[in-house]
Amino acid sequence: MKVKLLTTISFFTYQLSISQSDKLLHGKVLFNNKPLRKVEVINKTAKTSTTTNDLGEFSIAVKVRDSLLFFSKDFFFTRIKLTQENIDADNLMVNMVVRPEELNEVVITNIKFDKIKYDAEATFKIDVLKRANDLTRTIPGYKDGTIANGMSLAIPFGNGKPKKDLQKQNDFKKLITKTCPPDFFTKDLKLNAEEVSLYLEFCDADPRSKTLLEHSNILTTMDFLYAKNEEFKKLKTDAKN
Repeated sequence: MKVKLLTTISFFTYQLSISQSDKLLHGKVLFNNKPLRKVEVINKTAKTSTTTNDLGEFSIAVKVRDSLLFFSKDFFFTRIKLTQENIDADNLMVNMVVRPEELNEVVITNIKFDKIKYDAEATFKIDVLKRANDLTRTIPGYKDGTIANGMSLAIPFGNGKPKKDLQKQNDFKKLITKTCPPDFFTKDLKLNAEEVSLYLEFCDADPRSKTLLEHSNILTTMDFLYAKNEEFKKLKTDAKN
């Protein structure tokens, strides 16, 4: 009987603790004061997610200090670390920032034209005739065509070699640039502006960055960036020591 009573008390205590720590947070995602539908709302801390409805509204279980990620393919992701005020207000308004539209890559290809065929003898005769009719010229031999082999000029069309060594942007850097808002590195990762380029090189050197390209996932990408940030900061500290 005592065991049964203790089990019941433990169960209700657990339920009470859950209800006190996890709250259902309601909010709305907007762009230019217009609701955004099908935005993925991810509780990075609890590893849960939901999507906004046609009115841009969402609800998700949260607690204080949880990190919420808002992701849509046409927008920079937005990250919010929840405070007690956010949860008490229960009306979180999130404004997304649209990503700049990218132009399609321009591919330069080599086009080979057929060689121009011409009659050398006919061309020479025309040249002689024109010069003979030009009274201002007194070049011996051109009037009567006695110069058998006049100078001919050939304009080369190139050696036909395509330019294959065009500079390519690193795919990993393009993925991060398209996904992360401009202030993510300085605001969230606490990097100095001049360190961002070096940090991306550091991330790109990790073979796992290639895996992200093959299986792009916002949550996995964020975990990777935060983990590499800790390694990057440790590397800087060791270098100073």
